[in-house]
Amino acid sequence: MIGLNHYLLLGTALFGIGLYGVFAKRNAIAILMSVELMLNAVNVNFVAINRFVQPAASLGQLFAIFVIVVAAAEVSVGLALIISIYRQRRSVNLDDFNLMKW
Repeated sequence: MIGLNHYLLLGTALFGIGLYGVFAKRNAIAILMSVELMLNAVNVNFVAINRFVQPAASLGQLFAIFVIVVAAAEVSVGLALIISIYRQRRSVNLDDFNLMKW
């Protein structure tokens, strides 16, 4: 039987993989994908806790939908910034982004 602990372990593993991707990658698009993975891990936890703790209410599902909407907005703004910087610098490597330097 799959219980709440299994879902929380899955969410923790996904969040850890995403966190590793944020800290280890130097490609801006890979970092955006890692952030999305972390947000999806949070969604798994929201829905699992909602199902096992209080199945009559759908508060966890509402939070998950809200996180999905925020993630979509974050990706659209992030990709627009990355495309704009790529057009100027011809690179998506974060080590090449020195826009704040004189």
